[in-house]
Amino acid sequence: MKTQRLEKYKSVCSASLTPQHPLIIQTRGHLSMLGMGFHHQLSRIMRPDDANIVGNVHGGTILKMIEEAGGIISTRHCNSQPGDRCVAALARVERTDFLHPMFIGEVAHVSAEITYTSKHSVEVQVNVLSENILTGAKKVTNKATLWYVPFSLQNIDKIIEVPPIEYSSPEQEEEGRKRYEAQKLDRLETKERNGEVIMPVLSPDRQTKEAYTVEFSQSSLIHLVGPSDCTLHSYVHGGVTMKLMDEVAGIVAARHCKTNIVTASVDAINFHRKIKIGCVVSVSGRMTFTSNKSMEIEVVVDADPLVEAEKGKFRAVTAFFTYISLDKEGKPLPIPPLKLENDEEQKRFEEGKVRYLQNKAKRLAEKERQQ
Repeated sequence: MKTQRLEKYKSVCSASLTPQHPLIIQTRGHLSMLGMGFHHQLSRIMRPDDANIVGNVHGGTILKMIEEAGGIISTRHCNSQPGDRCVAALARVERTDFLHPMFIGEVAHVSAEITYTSKHSVEVQVNVLSENILTGAKKVTNKATLWYVPFSLQNIDKIIEVPPIEYSSPEQEEEGRKRYEAQKLDRLETKERNGEVIMPVLSPDRQTKEAYTVEFSQSSLIHLVGPSDCTLHSYVHGGVTMKLMDEVAGIVAARHCKTNIVTASVDAINFHRKIKIGCVVSVSGRMTFTSNKSMEIEVVVDADPLVEAEKGKFRAVTAFFTYISLDKEGKPLPIPPLKLENDEEQKRFEEGKVRYLQNKAKRLAEKERQQ
């Protein structure tokens, strides 16, 4: 039975690299400045079906590629030791910035590297580079950090121990440990506040809602999880969920601004529970904060099992997306201020303002370090 499952695992991995899925995969193991480990590069030309409604590459498509590269390298690393075969599941994506837009016809190069391991988790850092193959021009479009947890192929509830990596110095390992502890603490804090119910908004009468309020732009998508959405365990790929979340956030932003909008960044995405095939997922988004040039949208994913209905509905994923509004020349436009109608909206607005100021301070500090 174990051999059959392993063969199935190999066949599925091979199937994902057929011409129907036009990826160029390059992997090399070597000693790098970040320690002994594997680098992984995934390259793909951006096609028309990767576009958003204004013609740029969909932010959710980029998030899916980032997750795919991270999943490959972390799963490969976790299977480099004897014992149960396993697959690495996405647990968290740290703040991800969209530095430049990517366009149809360009080639996306997604480079992933393992930078830290704890007993049960893997940190993967990913860079995304776009290449104009007509001019040769290249630019960095995204940077992200992801955390994965390996689950046994024989028992989905069993978490596998992660093989350690070697570090170039004790200081490098200590920095990784600090990042691990910080994300662990943030996940615990997020779990404490993720119980609030956001009812799906399917067909609201927006004519009765005041423009620029939370209720006016609040939006939802309903999706039945099918086989093409899932991993070897029949659980949803993290990248599939992130693309749905980005679509909902984009709808909220567009309804608020009524202009061309693009993803500017994504605050940490926390995957609280796995979503199984056959679940109906409700992806809901609402505006929480606006500054002069940006808007924050809270997005939650609730899953409702159809076959195992007795398990009940549960909160699976949470995140905050930041969008900006652009004119026809691609220059930022002012954001209409969010109109607050009750104390809860005021509280969420103040919390969003704190996140906005913290992220702004981090960006300024990063610029100073680079100078």
